[in-house]
Amino acid sequence: MKTNNLAKYITGFLGVYLPHERNVSSNTISAYRDSFISFFSYLRDEKKIKVEKASLPDINRDSVIDYLRWLVEKRGNSVATRNNRLSAIHSFVSYLQYDCIEYSNEWQKVMAIKNLKKEHPVPAHFTKEGIKLLLEQPDSTSYKELRHLAVLALMYDTGCRVQELADLTVESLGIQYKPYSIKIYGKGRKVRIVPLSDHIVEILKKYIDRYHIEYETEKKRPVFCNSAGNKLTRAGIAYILRKYADMARACNPSLIPDITSCHQLRHSRAIHLLQSGVNLVWIRDLLGHTSIQTTEVYARTDSKQKREAIEKASECLTPPQETGEWVDNKNLITWLKEFGKK
Repeated sequence: MKTNNLAKYITGFLGVYLPHERNVSSNTISAYRDSFISFFSYLRDEKKIKVEKASLPDINRDSVIDYLRWLVEKRGNSVATRNNRLSAIHSFVSYLQYDCIEYSNEWQKVMAIKNLKKEHPVPAHFTKEGIKLLLEQPDSTSYKELRHLAVLALMYDTGCRVQELADLTVESLGIQYKPYSIKIYGKGRKVRIVPLSDHIVEILKKYIDRYHIEYETEKKRPVFCNSAGNKLTRAGIAYILRKYADMARACNPSLIPDITSCHQLRHSRAIHLLQSGVNLVWIRDLLGHTSIQTTEVYARTDSKQKREAIEKASECLTPPQETGEWVDNKNLITWLKEFGKK
């Protein structure tokens, strides 16, 4: 049986199949690319298989299981990362089933490898008082800080992911007439319409007026740009949050988590809505979750907070108890690292 050109299939999978046949987002393609870099690095360092010599038979049940174990036990990766790497391999193997039927028995064995169950920790989040303190830090009279205030306020009010915020364009904003809303493009390029609060729209209108943004002539312009005129990056948005979180923490350390992330604003919005009595299904739609089971973590979080509050009160009142395109490029990892960056 002939040895197949693995690099050729990787190129077709990332460069043609995912973007053009599956209409997969560039972020997902980048994640899959990173998974293959990781897998081929494992083959090279642990199995002593040179990347340029790797072939389709090297992707088999035993090698994939060993790789997944290596991720967790030697690399210290989380179960979530392990499952994400497996998802990329599953997708690639599913693609191969149509072009490499001679290996179909092995592909079925790889597809049968299961995800590990992961614990769902309580999402770290801000209290309502913490959010209020955070949003009080930017000086709205400052040209740059008004933009920062709009970034933080919009990210919290919509519960959007940081990449979703970075990808917003002017045409996404429906703030010229009531009811106010915003169009957000989420994972898998799914679109959702999210209502906007009046006070957030007031901040956005002030920002748009100050930055001279035109609704009609700049529809494709990113809502939030950096000093170079390009859309804000994830790292840039994270920097904005850290800056004002540090300022707020200096005012009241008890209200601001020691470690902050943009995703905490999303968690915070969901929990605050739940505490205000908003239906879990509506929160699911706001966040863009595919399944209600994903959103239920917030219900568990709210229940946990209630239980802890009750237990704390009991401890205070109860007396203590006595107890006993790869063409002729032989370095596949280099190609993968450069893929999608041009």
